[in-house]
Order: sequence, then C-alpha cells, then structure tokens
Amino acid sequence: MTGLGSGDGSGSGECGADDCPNVYATDRGSFVVQGDLFDGFRPPEGEGLVEIPEHILREAFRALGWK
Repeated sequence: MTGLGSGDGSGSGECGADDCPNVYATDRGSFVVQGDLFDGFRPPEGEGLVEIPEHILREAFRALGWK
C-alpha cells in the first residue's frame, strides 16, 4: 500500500509510528482508510467505520493529482 494522506505513511511529523489518520492506495485500485473508530451508527456485519480529518482526504486527492 502507498500512504497518501500523511506523507509516506511512516508516522512522521506529529504522529507516532503509523498511528496517524491516513489514506492508502492499494495495488488493486482501491483505498484503505486509517483513522479513529466512529460509533455514529452500527455498520453491517464484517464492516467498520473510521473517521479522518478533512485535510487528510484533501492531501490524498492532491497526492493522486485529483482536483
């Protein structure tokens, strides 16, 4: 996976080792989102919800060259 939302995904900067909210691109053309667990509602069995700051998603879009 390639980290898109907080630099290289190494946990550098204000965060510790890989504990930052982040967006990752997979080699299957999909995305994995890392963030705080969200408990606003119960997702279907086998799914989970995470919450990430808006700036992480904007940074991921920029890293992909999306506008």
